[in-house]
Amino acid sequence: MALFTPYVAVDLGTVNVLVHEQGRGVALQEPSVVAISEDGNRTTIVEVGRAAKEMYGRTPEQIEVMRPLRDGVIADYFVTQGMLEYFIGKVVGRFHLRKPVVAISVPYGVTSVERRAVREAALAAGSREVHLIPEPLAAAIGAGLPIGTPTGNMVVDLGGGSTEAAVISMNGIVCAESVRVGGVHLDEALIAYIRKKYNLVIGEPTAEAIKIKVGAAAELDQPLEMQVQGRDQIAGLPKTITINTSEVVEATREQLAAITNVIRAVLAKTPPELAADIIDRGMALTGGGALLREIDTMLTRETGVPAYVADNPLACTVLGAAKALAERHILQRTIPDF
Repeated sequence: MALFTPYVAVDLGTVNVLVHEQGRGVALQEPSVVAISEDGNRTTIVEVGRAAKEMYGRTPEQIEVMRPLRDGVIADYFVTQGMLEYFIGKVVGRFHLRKPVVAISVPYGVTSVERRAVREAALAAGSREVHLIPEPLAAAIGAGLPIGTPTGNMVVDLGGGSTEAAVISMNGIVCAESVRVGGVHLDEALIAYIRKKYNLVIGEPTAEAIKIKVGAAAELDQPLEMQVQGRDQIAGLPKTITINTSEVVEATREQLAAITNVIRAVLAKTPPELAADIIDRGMALTGGGALLREIDTMLTRETGVPAYVADNPLACTVLGAAKALAERHILQRTIPDF
């Protein structure tokens, strides 16, 4: 590796962006949210990351707070480029002597157009080289699975915009499936449920807070509850209600069933020898969705395969992408764009 060249790994997620710099570890974890101002045909970035997220639902109409990624892929190229430039610049410094070599995780099964958009956005943001790695493979490396051996390793990456399940052996993906259902869709389901049941309008930040504080994938022995404030749909006035875990389970049942189905689809395609390994080893759960209470219990019950939450599930993908970048010569044989 060239002296003084920064080597950077980026987990470009729908909800969070994590950046890892070689020698420093995970140097940045911020929401993938951008506040923009539009003046005629000109778009100006006002705030990025945590500062932009705090503005959500609290801005005048000329400022829009948005997620430039949707379902794990770029929805707004210009804003994604600006966000990447800001985050990479924050980690390596804006006036570094050498441009960074960057590895970025992309969802499994993205189109060639979507891959090119990620690569071009990263190059426009000031990268010297851009290497793309499938998210399930990066997550498996970050979770510490022995992917270089001829054994079956299963990883389920529960992201903000999509969920991906993959079986990996000999540094390559044997079979995988993805569904564009993730943490954001759980939030949307909660918003719709509360509006229908209580005639109460809440925003995305409130829905996310409900999911984190009282959410679960299965019923708890002692349900949690919290007070939720919103706007009454009929009276138009502020109103407070109490939400408990059972209601969150009910609201998100459909989305969790879609996640279960994608895991079943991968297991159905897995070669018998690798399936035997997976039954013995279980499946590793990574991504922010793995932090949902009882998700491992629910998936074990529904699939018959033991599920466990990886250490530091939020950072698995970025740690795996960083490790892959350091061992690029090994993975280039099995990853086309690496």
